[in-house]
Amino acid sequence: MTVTFTQAGKVATGFSFPYVAKYAANEGVITFSDAMELARGVSVNVSPTTSDANKFYANNQEAESGPNRFTGGTATLTVDGLLVAAERFVMGLPAAGEDGWTAYGDSAQIPYVAIGYIARFMSGGQESFTPTILVKTKFQQINSDYATQEEEIDWQTQELTADLFRGDDLNHSWKYLGSDYAAEAEALTALRTKLGVQ
Repeated sequence: MTVTFTQAGKVATGFSFPYVAKYAANEGVITFSDAMELARGVSVNVSPTTSDANKFYANNQEAESGPNRFTGGTATLTVDGLLVAAERFVMGLPAAGEDGWTAYGDSAQIPYVAIGYIARFMSGGQESFTPTILVKTKFQQINSDYATQEEEIDWQTQELTADLFRGDDLNHSWKYLGSDYAAEAEALTALRTKLGVQ
């Protein structure tokens, strides 16, 4: 069930269920496949970049302005940590060898993937969940940062950065924004359906 708000805005209160799916486009139609949950979500930061506004001056003043256009950017996801299967997926790594080891090297082909997630909001005391998909991204090489345990567990998360691209449809879509749902399960169903999860 979608939400109807009584207030003019909503405030973010959470982030969950980051997903990835292989991106493809054929004759202007974008498709997603092999979707999987990436890890458990901690936070996400989406930083698009845009072209400069194209301004026209007349009568000694700015008379017209062409809009800024999306040109790229980055998405930074903080997750609890990738399982080996998820790392292979986003890094385009080969399957593990007979000895169980996965090789980073020339055989790695980092794929274009969609990144999906759910943002939680509050408005007028009403909670809502909005699925979002970054249409075409490519993950950068993953940094590793671990520290030894001292007296207490130091919960260590993993930060991933992906470059953002315009999609190969006629609209050059770079982000899909879903409806506001009253329940997280409904938003997750909508996200999984859009990503092609069977």
